Amino acid sequence: MTKQIAFLFPGQGSQAVGMLNAFKAHPATASLYASTAVEADQALGQDLATLIENGPAESLNLTINTQPAMLMADVLVLRAWLAAGGEVPNLVAGHSLGEYAALVAAGVLSLSEGLGLVRIRAQAMQEAVPVGQGGMAAILGLSDDQVKQACQQASVNGEVAEAVNFNAPNQVVIAGSARGVKAACDAAKALGAKRALELPVSAPFHSSLMKPASVKLAAALGHAKFNAPTLPVYNNIDVAVESDPARIRDALVRQAYGPVRWVETIEAMTAAGTTLFVECGPGKVLAGLVKRISDVPVVNIFDPDSIHAALQAQ
Repeated sequence: MTKQIAFLFPGQGSQAVGMLNAFKAHPATASLYASTAVEADQALGQDLATLIENGPAESLNLTINTQPAMLMADVLVLRAWLAAGGEVPNLVAGHSLGEYAALVAAGVLSLSEGLGLVRIRAQAMQEAVPVGQGGMAAILGLSDDQVKQACQQASVNGEVAEAVNFNAPNQVVIAGSARGVKAACDAAKALGAKRALELPVSAPFHSSLMKPASVKLAAALGHAKFNAPTLPVYNNIDVAVESDPARIRDALVRQAYGPVRWVETIEAMTAAGTTLFVECGPGKVLAGLVKRISDVPVVNIFDPDSIHAALQAQ
């Protein structure tokens, strides 16, 4: 069997204060860390690296900071992998925000261009729904259709509840108005859900309530420089590989208010001949999801030691 490596890039929720400190401290990656930090700081006009290094967590966890911080982190890990002699991935995908890191990996966007876009994306998403008026929740133990049924039952009297992240079998995230999400959680429990856990997020990401944000994002995407991808990028919204920059832009606009079809994405990448999945970035969320979807092995790279271990295991 021909070896084929698929890189997966995590998004919002995997951030942590100090998540890149090991790269700064390690002699082999210190200069790479410094140059990437400068690139990010210049793109944003903000000392992003210091925020990631020292926090506070309350500031790092603000959507407007989390999204560029995670993009910088994902790309730094990829650069460290390649600098250490790791193979260029054969195909890539990213979960939600992580799709922007996948596009940087494929040469569609520069890191600087991507950082500017995700900052606008974050601002637009936060402004679309005032804090407290929207919500998200994880539903465990129901089929996709049952979760959709619970959302439909809750979407009455102007309330909104929608299935937005199909993360793993029997694990779906919903989003919508605060009351709509609460009602959908109650309906899901009545249908036999093992858990219906409201999530500590500041906006109902990937729901139709994000359509106002997509308008602002579309304008920014229209001005950004997009290149043709150098390797296949599986997008969230269509589970498709696009080569035309205009179609890539359109998918990113729709991704802001449409569902993340992660199960189908991993299934498609598996069917395409993937022999190893690599979660490239902080945390281990995506690796856990992959193990529930596919039999293909998965490893995490998130610091110099984990990169070394992954290279040794090849």
